[in-house]
Amino acid sequence: MGRFNIVERRVARFVQEAPTVRGATAVIVTATFLVVVGAGVLMTLIDGTEFPSVGVGLWWAVQTVTTVGYGDVTPKNVSGRLIAALVMLEGTAFIAIVTAVITSSFVTRAQTQRDTAQKSDDLSDREAMERRFDELERKIDALAAPR
Repeated sequence: MGRFNIVERRVARFVQEAPTVRGATAVIVTATFLVVVGAGVLMTLIDGTEFPSVGVGLWWAVQTVTTVGYGDVTPKNVSGRLIAALVMLEGTAFIAIVTAVITSSFVTRAQTQRDTAQKSDDLSDREAMERRFDELERKIDALAAPR
């Protein structure tokens, strides 16, 4: 019961707070690793004739999740092909999410640089206006002094 509360709190915190790039990457890599290991072991159990050892199953899972697919080992039965489809989808999602994370970090960096430049421009415009006002004030004081 206590563990469920810990998991529930972590999930709630993850949903409420925006994930960092590092945190999102860790989740993606961990999920992909678990899928590769789980699928490799499961294929050895389900289709033992094609996958005689866990090593062969892991090799197949790695080449499938990376979308390389050499074709040297392929599942023959329906349940193996369903697992293969899930691993392929995980690989495609992995590539899409990694691409999105990298793109997002580039966009965030560009936005930060743009905001910094904008603030700098705003300060320089304000300083120029203040200098003009100071100069006008001096001229007005100079005109008003002889009277």
